[in-house]
Amino acid sequence: MRKLLSLSVLAAAALGAFGVQAEEFPAGKPITIVVPFTAGGPTDRVARDLGEALRKPLGGVSVIIDNAAGAGSSIGTAKVARANPDGYTLLLNHIGMATMPGLYRKLPFKVESDFEYLGIINDVPMTLVGKPTLPANNYKELTGWIAANKGKINLANAGVGSASHLCGLLFQSALKTEMTPVPYKGAAPAIADLMGNQVDLLCDQTTNTTQQIEAKKVKAYAVTTPQRLTTPALKDLPTMQEVGVPNFQVTIWHGLYAPKGTPPAVLKKLNDALKVALKDPEFIKKEEALGAVIAHDKRIEPAGHKEFVLAEIAKWTPIIKEAGAYAD
Repeated sequence: MRKLLSLSVLAAAALGAFGVQAEEFPAGKPITIVVPFTAGGPTDRVARDLGEALRKPLGGVSVIIDNAAGAGSSIGTAKVARANPDGYTLLLNHIGMATMPGLYRKLPFKVESDFEYLGIINDVPMTLVGKPTLPANNYKELTGWIAANKGKINLANAGVGSASHLCGLLFQSALKTEMTPVPYKGAAPAIADLMGNQVDLLCDQTTNTTQQIEAKKVKAYAVTTPQRLTTPALKDLPTMQEVGVPNFQVTIWHGLYAPKGTPPAVLKKLNDALKVALKDPEFIKKEEALGAVIAHDKRIEPAGHKEFVLAEIAKWTPIIKEAGAYAD
């Protein structure tokens, strides 16, 4: 009887302590956001800007960025899946969260069930660009050039599982035309070789291409959003749907996640803080400068975020399977 009583007291004490921990979160401890990509890239910049915007609604705590790059974002994602579910280790990932289940046949985690979904942060449009010596000056001329050069076209990307790789797969699928993929270790060398006429085409984020388009160092043909963009350098570019490619829509969104089992009270505080951060004028200004659009729809809610990612998994998995573009 005494043993049973002691166990009951210990259990009650443990539950009480747990409740206090959730209530006091973040209790002055720093929060780490794991970014599964190298420092200096678009996703890293989003994470650092968001970290600064989160500090105030989280009581002024420090937000540390931990870059754990590699394997199409699966290394950093696995790190968070294994982390203590206390709210102090979070993941900021892009569309890779939805493409890993297709790209990797064996993952040490399940995107669908091993994470708590906190909310979508933004959407980043994509642009279809070509080398400066490409004879095509608009999308109609580009399709003619592609038809005349089948089997000889090089399509650059920033590596397997990157935004440019995914957009390139969708582009080939839409045109029913195979192109030779040329993977690079990041967007910067891919764009450098495109500007140097070493490769023919690239489909990449506005965060990486706008400056080159504005300087006329590459040729631009279309954007992958439902409506035209308002950025001065991009406002005259047609959408892919305008030029006759229906249902071609690619945006590189970013979302925030916690390990499965994080207490509901902590998840609510994190989601509330995220919503405040998404309205921060300085954060909005920084994101717009990157060509990103801040999320403000139902995807900023955990349920809407998860519903969206599951739909993206269903969209990308068959495209990856059809292309046989497995990363493992």
